[in-house]
Amino acid sequence: MTTLMQCSEQWMKRPADERFLDLPSMKAMADASRENSVENVITNRKVRFTPHPANPTRGLTIEGSNGYIDPTHYSFGQLASLVGAPASYLRKLPAPLAADALNYGMKFHRDVQEIGVLRTVQEVAAPGESFADEAAATHHVQLRAATGPNDGRVWNNDIIGMLMQKFGDGRTGDFRVPGEFGQQVDITKDNTTLYASDRDMFIFLADETNRVEMQNRRDGKGGSLARGCFGSNSEFCSQSLVAAFFLFDYACSNRIVWGVEGFKEIRLRHTSGAPERWMESIVPVLKDYANAAAEPVEKTIQIAQQKRVDDDLHKFLKERKFTQAQINGAKEAHLREEGRPIETLWDAVTGVTAYAKSIKNQDDRVGVERLGGKLLDLAEW
Repeated sequence: MTTLMQCSEQWMKRPADERFLDLPSMKAMADASRENSVENVITNRKVRFTPHPANPTRGLTIEGSNGYIDPTHYSFGQLASLVGAPASYLRKLPAPLAADALNYGMKFHRDVQEIGVLRTVQEVAAPGESFADEAAATHHVQLRAATGPNDGRVWNNDIIGMLMQKFGDGRTGDFRVPGEFGQQVDITKDNTTLYASDRDMFIFLADETNRVEMQNRRDGKGGSLARGCFGSNSEFCSQSLVAAFFLFDYACSNRIVWGVEGFKEIRLRHTSGAPERWMESIVPVLKDYANAAAEPVEKTIQIAQQKRVDDDLHKFLKERKFTQAQINGAKEAHLREEGRPIETLWDAVTGVTAYAKSIKNQDDRVGVERLGGKLLDLAEW
């Protein structure tokens, strides 16, 4: 058993305007963002920085064919990396000097290169006016991302829409924002697990009603587990599209997930085929997970508890890409927590996830948990 901190980290850092009480409101924001976005491919030779008219001393903007395009903090860093200049240093320079450095780098530092750009057009009211006065409204074009030309963008609203098809609104169905310590509570911005911004999104939903019964949960006694899933994505292609599925005891009030078993994760990089792989790889798993009754999950666990692996445990785990250190760690963790050596496939899963708790680096920990989750695939019926 282990704990998952991914949702708690989101819970700690997200401001109020990035917290949502249900999936429909979250999708409405993502729909509006996509509707106002334009993506195309340009060459680095067409990117020309200039001091911003509103702040010619410190501000930078990009000259577009129909006006100025303002880079966000994030996209500025992406463009700076293209010319090999540290963005933190450029931000300290006077705007004219920084613009000259960037323009020189775009033109002479590298050969002609295509850049995938994502721009967002927003209506901005003039000072003292409102959007009701169309004449007073102007358009503000913002450069949100500058990525490789072959990156494949999976849109947040597509992911949220698929989740709505399978799970409903995320607050009234079986799969919903989890309660606290296994008890349903009113969903507020303080305890929600639905997060999104103009950059990325993170979702944690759980079915705590139709729990999975387990024999020999702890100390030879039975128990029950809830089904949970994570989903995260970045439209800026700055991180992989992730879907994770697991069983767990409960989520506490600061959204740490406790008593996790059978953690499985699917990661898709934002390459050109990412949208198709999202449909082929993740959507079917999501559909099966949403529609699955408790009985198949219980059957998988029962088979795993009966399937012995103790004859040559080292060989068994090494063939499944575990290192010697991970094998020894899993053996010691299971002996420490269960009071006996690993004997069955389920013991191996338990030992691996128990060992993962001791790994401080999150990426390394999740990698080990992912390997442990794959062991359950061997429990076929």
